Amino acid sequence: MNGTGPTNQTFISQRMRLNYVDWGNRGKPPLVLVHGGRDHARSWDWVAEELCGDWHVVAMDHRGHGDSDWVSDGNYSASDMVYDLAQFIHQLGVGPVTLVSHSMGGNVALRYAGTFPDMVKKIVAIEGLGPSPSRQEEMRARPYPERLAEWIGKKRSASGRTPRKYESIEAAFKRMIEENSYLTEEQARHLTIHGVNRNEDGTYSWKFDPHLNVWGVEDIADEFLQQTWGAITAPTLLLYGADSWASNPEKDGRIVHFNNADVIEFENAGHWLHHDQFDRFMKTLRDFL
Repeated sequence: MNGTGPTNQTFISQRMRLNYVDWGNRGKPPLVLVHGGRDHARSWDWVAEELCGDWHVVAMDHRGHGDSDWVSDGNYSASDMVYDLAQFIHQLGVGPVTLVSHSMGGNVALRYAGTFPDMVKKIVAIEGLGPSPSRQEEMRARPYPERLAEWIGKKRSASGRTPRKYESIEAAFKRMIEENSYLTEEQARHLTIHGVNRNEDGTYSWKFDPHLNVWGVEDIADEFLQQTWGAITAPTLLLYGADSWASNPEKDGRIVHFNNADVIEFENAGHWLHHDQFDRFMKTLRDFL
């Protein structure tokens, strides 16, 4: 990483103050980076540094993540996050934009691209389609009242949780390595430094809201999600790690809902393939852009 880095900025969405980072170069084509769940905008630093000479690169912290506000009631929905992304791009006053996104952020970015197709020039989503059709069926096979009761129990537990405290940066760093064994030490240290706050007692805690561990029982209906994917007009690149839990849409059939999408699978990569196989990812990204 070089010593300069981006500047922190804020914007308002649904009365919340959300953070974003800006690598400058306004006037160049806008490139919006959208991180995944329990992650943060600075997760994109390596990508941004490679591209910020040719692009106006910005990356937002989702609500409840990074340096953005937490939701007061602890309930996070994809629709609210789509609103935040729409508000972010609206307030930037630029467009159409190119979107590069990961996981939960990919889910959000794809919904934005289908809702505002004229505002998206190209879109990359790394494992952004959510649970596979078979996983969805498995979840829905359980009676709804049972799932709702489980959700209430989990929310109750989350409301009583305080963010886990680590005695040192090193302890948090070790947890980061445990979470993704593909990360280099340099990557894990950088993600940890930007992913924690220091508490008043000297300990460290992850910045994300503990309520993000508990998602709602139901999202929008599959039919509506598929309609939204089908409304995307921008060239779309869907990336998957061969060693990830996520299901490749070419193999599970979801690719049929896209009009203009290619799928590339990365060997020796998990869910964070943009970290796991950075050089290959950057070459793939540059070729697509």
